[in-house]
Amino acid sequence: MSTTHYLRERLAELRGPATPPRPLDARALAALAANPGCRRRALLDAAGIDKGAVAQVLGAPAPFGQSQFAFARGHAFEARVKAEKCAELLRLLGAPEDSGALLPGLSAAGPEGRTARTRLALAEATAAGCWTLLDHPLLTLDVAGSTAYLEPDAVAVAPDGSWTVVEVKSFPILDGGADSVKVGAAARQAAVYVLALERLADLLEETTGPVRVSHDVLLVCPKDFSNLPTAQFVDVRKQRSVTRRQLTRLTRIEEIAAELPDGTTFDLRWSEDGRTPTRPAPELTAAVETLPAAYSPECLAACELAFHCRDRSRACGSVESLGRGLRGELGTLTTVEAVLAAALGTDAAGAEADPAVAALRRAAALRAEALGAGGAACR
Repeated sequence: MSTTHYLRERLAELRGPATPPRPLDARALAALAANPGCRRRALLDAAGIDKGAVAQVLGAPAPFGQSQFAFARGHAFEARVKAEKCAELLRLLGAPEDSGALLPGLSAAGPEGRTARTRLALAEATAAGCWTLLDHPLLTLDVAGSTAYLEPDAVAVAPDGSWTVVEVKSFPILDGGADSVKVGAAARQAAVYVLALERLADLLEETTGPVRVSHDVLLVCPKDFSNLPTAQFVDVRKQRSVTRRQLTRLTRIEEIAAELPDGTTFDLRWSEDGRTPTRPAPELTAAVETLPAAYSPECLAACELAFHCRDRSRACGSVESLGRGLRGELGTLTTVEAVLAAALGTDAAGAEADPAVAALRRAAALRAEALGAGGAACR
């Protein structure tokens, strides 16, 4: 049995044989790359486990994800952008009206069939030497030994053979600028697509020759408060480099799975209608705790299990709950109790041996001095 086949069966066993996997999308990959030390998220995402349902059973659901209204609005806007054979999208890309752009069909059976069809369509479009637009192609990317299937909104192939990722978002561009936080999130997501396209370009190089994958992603959004589409190119070179480096740091999935105790499973045991998980909370909690987490406050905006992990981190007094930056400054001090003891202690030798302890004691002395001066002023 090949390693890939064994891993696929092992992940299906952990997920539950009767439970279909949830796809690992670019948004989840970008979040995982931002926190590569979290083995809990790495394995659950690779196995396609519904983390939102897991959090619900654990009693710590997170208000995470798009609302149904925002989801419907996004679909309606994308449909408008791609109406009339993607005429508006081609205009935003800079294609002339009489470009004779090609819109190849990409339907096929299963994810393997769709990725093969996408690969063939990109090879043909690169050789054709004219504008081609691939609507929702399916790409693959190896993540810690597991294959992720990624579906960008579109990929454009220019007459010179270069490939450009297109991201359609429903947040507005107001007076020529958009919300920097939302643009940053879109850029990190698009960077994952760029990495997947670069991998595919390397595979096709023997047949198509060298292919240039553009690091300028076309971000299409509504203009001001209307529903009219406008666009701007976003340079994702920085996000691509960071994501690529972080993904290479991930522990391989088979290594994480091999360290689990015998009999561990994350099967949610869904009800007959497939809507309600029936796994007892204590059982699932024990299974989840076998996977080490790397919680930080940033997880609250990116992971369905963040509230559960935060509660656990606070319960054990971990300084990670206060932020990665602070954790890095505290060195060997790993708990809030140890930090307070160091700040209030009187061991001069300890202060000289650890710069973090010296800084804490200096801060505690300044605080006491400031409070004393404030109290005297009040009197």
